[in-house]
Amino acid sequence: MTPSFRRLRAMRHRSAALSEARAARAWEDSVEELPDEDLGEDLRDALELYRRGSKPRCEESEYLEIIEDAIDRISRGR
Repeated sequence: MTPSFRRLRAMRHRSAALSEARAARAWEDSVEELPDEDLGEDLRDALELYRRGSKPRCEESEYLEIIEDAIDRISRGR
């Protein structure tokens, strides 16, 4: 038995909503970990606009790791 068009559409809608919720959670986690940073909605912008050497070395590596991890989580849907 094949699923109906409505059922498929509802499944896609739920999947998209879940994906958006996961992306929002990954973004929120990064904001919590970096409370002093002004992060936009697209974390890729944060990486593109970041100037290397603008933070102490240990802070810089942690900052970049947190942002890259959040971007990876969003792309994987976790």
